[in-house]
Amino acid sequence: MVLAENVGRGRSGSRTRREGPFGNLNRRTANVDPRRLANEREAVDRRPSRGAPRKDEPRDDRKAMKMQRILAGVPHTKRQVIKDKMAGYEDFDQFDLLPVVKEALMGEVFKGMTDLKPTPVQRLALPALLGQDNKTKSACGSETGPDSYLLAAETGSGKTLAYLLPAINAMKKTEAKDEDVKAWEERRRTEMELQASGQVKRKARPFDEPHPTMARPKVIVLVPTSELAQQVLRVSKSLSHVIKYKAEMISSDLKPQQIQRNVYGAKGVDMIIATPHLLASIADSDPNVLSRVNHLIIDEADSLLDRSFSPVTTSIIERAGPSLQQLICVSATIPRKLNNYLATNYPKMHRITTPNLHAIPRRVQLGVMDVSKAPYHNNKDVACAEALFTIGREAAQHEGLNKNEIDVRRVIVFVNEREKTEEVAKYLRSKNIQAEALHRDTPETRHGEILETFTSNEALTIPAPTKPSAMKLPNVKALVVTDLASRGIDTLAVRHVILYDVPHTSIDFIHRLGRAGRMGRRGRGIVLAGNDDRKDVIAEVKRSMFMGQALI
Repeated sequence: MVLAENVGRGRSGSRTRREGPFGNLNRRTANVDPRRLANEREAVDRRPSRGAPRKDEPRDDRKAMKMQRILAGVPHTKRQVIKDKMAGYEDFDQFDLLPVVKEALMGEVFKGMTDLKPTPVQRLALPALLGQDNKTKSACGSETGPDSYLLAAETGSGKTLAYLLPAINAMKKTEAKDEDVKAWEERRRTEMELQASGQVKRKARPFDEPHPTMARPKVIVLVPTSELAQQVLRVSKSLSHVIKYKAEMISSDLKPQQIQRNVYGAKGVDMIIATPHLLASIADSDPNVLSRVNHLIIDEADSLLDRSFSPVTTSIIERAGPSLQQLICVSATIPRKLNNYLATNYPKMHRITTPNLHAIPRRVQLGVMDVSKAPYHNNKDVACAEALFTIGREAAQHEGLNKNEIDVRRVIVFVNEREKTEEVAKYLRSKNIQAEALHRDTPETRHGEILETFTSNEALTIPAPTKPSAMKLPNVKALVVTDLASRGIDTLAVRHVILYDVPHTSIDFIHRLGRAGRMGRRGRGIVLAGNDDRKDVIAEVKRSMFMGQALI
């Protein structure tokens, strides 16, 4: 019986043969043998899931290749040159910082610490940004624009201090030469002396002349989120107590009156940490806000120069251009899009990269839970709860001598979709695990409150329960988040990260696992691999981590 004939139906419903070049038009039946369709369906049913390709078929590495190629590479020879360059700086005294800046660094930021040495990124960035490296200065200098730098280093390596210290140092040097500031200080001093001596008979008003820096900052730090803005502000404030300058933050979680006071306060403002859209809106109404900016720092540049932020960030750079001396882009990764953008717009930009860029530190161990097997049966909720209970049990075995208190382990659980954060957190709470969800729909007033537990460097302890229960987990706190909390947030106290969903790109792998093992500490990452996940990609990342290789 021939089933592949070119047939159709006439008006009477009878099957008729259609000849000619248009015979296949308006057909309602496929020209396929039903027996062939049945065989193909059986083959599909017998085929295993995408996560485990058959041994007899070639592995499709297109997704894995795309995942790795999204990052720009750093040649091995260049990495070795960088290592040799770092060896020349072993102490903070070797950097050309003002004495008051060094005093603030040792007395406030590193208070109570001993045997202090600069991190790799600080050894490379500080000499370049301070002008100690003459080769760097001549390479990135431009007759028509500011000196531009790309500062790229792995997560948790001390990039914030690496760009803040040179900017503050230059700001204080400029302030010492500013005639307007000198004249204001002289008038203020004269007024205070007259009032103190009693020469002013009438009741004098306090000196209320606005400072010359009111709404005219010299340093701008752009960050993508208000959480990161608060973090940078904390570091800046700790330095300002000794160095004496005014640093303020503007972000969407502040009230309009507070933003107004921060920018237009009579005492002036030297540094503003802001999100791009809010600063751009202020600059639209008052363009002179950016008229005296000498240093513009773009933190998390791979986000701020991406499609959503790029037009706003670029407009700020252009408005600050006439007075700008240094443009510093900071990132933990160099995606190819960012690499191409900077090469096109800033061809003379000097690139400061650490030897371990794009490599997850070897001090972070990566474990894989195969959720597709028993007893989980592809249920990641059960696997995530089991992983948290395991972390809690291990922590209980290493409790200190104080039996009245127990240490709480802080764990971050990453998911790919914001809808999943609430679902996973709700399930964990149903299993008596303390869990919070954080995503972009969470009210911004609660962002800082939720993150505070996980960004605090102090030990978190609670009273020991009188009746321990195997069904409760008091010594673990979990935060279920999207990539909202994967960038820039200093989670020094977090030792464990669970990747509930496998990241889409190697960039996300680096940022998520970078929440653990920060500043030389050990950490642990756990990936939940299900039927729909690429286990070959996970194995490749794990192999690269073990070998200490970059994920490119």
